[in-house]
Amino acid sequence: MKISDVLRRKGDAVVTVRSDDTVSTLLAKLAEHGIGACVVSADGTHVDGIVSERDVVRHLHSSGPGILEGTVAAIMTSDVTTGTAGDDIADLAGTMTELRVRHVPILDADGKLAAIVSIGDIVKQRLSELQSERDQLRDYITH
Repeated sequence: MKISDVLRRKGDAVVTVRSDDTVSTLLAKLAEHGIGACVVSADGTHVDGIVSERDVVRHLHSSGPGILEGTVAAIMTSDVTTGTAGDDIADLAGTMTELRVRHVPILDADGKLAAIVSIGDIVKQRLSELQSERDQLRDYITH
């Protein structure tokens, strides 16, 4: 199974923020869309970084509430792990587990932002595959 299978199920919508947006703006976007991370992008097509709820919490703890009016650039991760629609789901899941990242931007053939997948999306896809295999086996046995 490929990441393209995950994207068929979940879609390719990506919420982005700019690095000069405030952390408060980021939090509003996360809440509005019910998501845990945003890709940081100046133009919506290139990946400049990624920022998650976890980044906010860690910086709130270490720096205090003043970070809310600071910029996303101050808390984002610039070294971003990315994938493509052609990547194997198991390989990407392994990479995400090894690197302890929960969200991976997906790039198209031109290196432009095409989608984002979370570890939850991958787990959901795998559970769906397992259920389908179980149903096929049950149908085979009962017929």
